[in-house]
Amino acid sequence: MTLCLVTGATGYVGGRLVPQLLDAGYDVRVLVRDENKARAHEWGAKVDVVQGDATSPDDVRRAMEGVDVLYYLLHSIGSGDDFAETERRMAKGFADTAAAAGVGRIVYLGGMDPEGEELSEHLASRRQVGQVLLDSGVPTAVLQAAVIIGSGSASFEMLRYLTERLPVMVTPRWVDTRIQPIAIRDVLRYLVGCAELPPDVNRAFDIGGPDVLTYLEMMQRHAVVAGLKRRRVVRVSVLTPGLSSHWVGLITPVPASIARPLVESLKNTVVCSEDDIRQYVPDPPEGLIGFDRAVELALARIRDLEVPTRWSSSTPAGAPAEPLPSDPDWAGGSLYTDERTREVNASPEALWAIVEGIGGRNGWYSWALAWWVRGVLDRVVGGPGLRRGRRDQRDLIVGDALDWWRVEETDDASFLRLRAEMRVPGLAWLELQVGSTEGGTTTFHHRALFHPRGLLGHIYWWSVYPFHGIVFGSMQRNIAREAERLELYLRR
Repeated sequence: MTLCLVTGATGYVGGRLVPQLLDAGYDVRVLVRDENKARAHEWGAKVDVVQGDATSPDDVRRAMEGVDVLYYLLHSIGSGDDFAETERRMAKGFADTAAAAGVGRIVYLGGMDPEGEELSEHLASRRQVGQVLLDSGVPTAVLQAAVIIGSGSASFEMLRYLTERLPVMVTPRWVDTRIQPIAIRDVLRYLVGCAELPPDVNRAFDIGGPDVLTYLEMMQRHAVVAGLKRRRVVRVSVLTPGLSSHWVGLITPVPASIARPLVESLKNTVVCSEDDIRQYVPDPPEGLIGFDRAVELALARIRDLEVPTRWSSSTPAGAPAEPLPSDPDWAGGSLYTDERTREVNASPEALWAIVEGIGGRNGWYSWALAWWVRGVLDRVVGGPGLRRGRRDQRDLIVGDALDWWRVEETDDASFLRLRAEMRVPGLAWLELQVGSTEGGTTTFHHRALFHPRGLLGHIYWWSVYPFHGIVFGSMQRNIAREAERLELYLRR
């Protein structure tokens, strides 16, 4: 059996590629920083999970043992100003290790490389990574894609929210750039097909769908598919990529740190210059998926709450691992806590159903205005705010983004720990726990934790602490009330 190692397996593309490889009959191994995050996926029990850091030579070497095909799907966008250098170093480490381990094939999903144009930093980094892998001595296929259209992708979410929320748009010049988008289903088909490329193939391939459109045409056609009125556009030349990224960050769920490299890349013409990949991975009988159909499929997934992975599921490779709080002592230093307990007249199952459904469309069961204002402030300073929502309205797994939180631990029955990803001078967690039932009531325990960084962190905690009684107190009361309502409904 061919063994495929998938890096970035809990990210947007990797999380969808793993089940496709399994369905195609391959053995699959994944390299992840958090084994629990991988095991939480439906395919988690079907793969070999290696827990390790992509920047650790020992971990990479351990993951590469016996591997036939390496899928390199790592990125560091949003990790800081030096993300390009971080990506180059990681790629070189994987390339050298793959060559030493006797890996038979590397497959990398990169970005378009338009000839004769000055590339954005994002596309230049993708080209650099591709070249590092091509120079590794291991046969490598670099798939170069433009905008990927699929439910949950950062590019699609940016397009969708700009189109749906702005009937009248003030747009920069990049809306007239020509783009050849591709459906995520076709991307996955090409990725799986590359596992069987002949050993003498060591090159880059352009991949794209059947349509070539400007970004403005993509927005207008998205509006038609979504049943919206035609969008009105006013072009201006003063919107720099920096200003545009902050504007995108306020309008869409994609934060400015990720929006900026995407926006800057839209200045480049990203149209396929060849279609040689079809010689090795032929088109299906029905042909490639067109833009309108790709949008239709993505919107149907969103509507039916069947989005298996989202852009917010991934964490930039190379980002430092954060500590975890533990009792009674915590190695991370000072740790402020705010604990509350309440008896709820409902079964543990009813209470857990409300707890697991928190956030997203359901909100946070407390002072909505305060949460909204805090979310807006977080967006202004480059944080995620509350617009990331949730992957699924009923179910949470480790690694899920949940508004400005991320699911760090859950037992899917009684305990949920969320780590804050908002911009704060420290580390923050929120724990919600459903306890035992006594005398017909269930214990609901809530704990907020904050590890301050520097004096500003201590000032921050004590400045917001007086509001905890309003925000967290009402959250407990309202969650309890909603669980009791659900219990009454279930008993009818």
